[in-house]
Amino acid sequence: MVSPQKTFPVSWEELHRTAKALAWRLIALGPFKGIVAITRGGLVPAAIIARELDVRLIDTVCMSSYSEEDSGGTAGVHRPGDLQLLKGDAGKIWGDGTGWLIIDDLVDTGRTAKYVREMLPKAHFATVYAKPAGRPLVDTFVTEVSQDTWIYFPWDIEPQFIQPIAKQQRS
Repeated sequence: MVSPQKTFPVSWEELHRTAKALAWRLIALGPFKGIVAITRGGLVPAAIIARELDVRLIDTVCMSSYSEEDSGGTAGVHRPGDLQLLKGDAGKIWGDGTGWLIIDDLVDTGRTAKYVREMLPKAHFATVYAKPAGRPLVDTFVTEVSQDTWIYFPWDIEPQFIQPIAKQQRS
């Protein structure tokens, strides 16, 4: 995994605009039976896209990525970076994914996308942002960023002063 070297802060307005652009790319591929949002990052884009595509059925796949801190440092509980499915019953409602739209905010390394793709192999997978390592796993995305870029979504940040890039480089 590449350590983030660059940052890309995303405002609420920019996220809304980009999610709406994703909806424009998806409209011709529907209608969809429903949307499966990957939590937590996919919830906001899924709501915007559901509105724009007039989709009323929204469900979630709830994933957790554990680290040593999360497991209390107890060996054998969870390896760092393990994915755990917290909620998602693809068999009963979603079948193989035919007619369903999977939405996430970002595909990064592709680990989560690979897991969800295995659950719903025939669903259409769309993300707002994509990094090169995960990009082959999604069908549609709007903006590609480099692998070494850390995206700060609006729910992760508070408005504050940030040094200009030139000054950050000198530090």
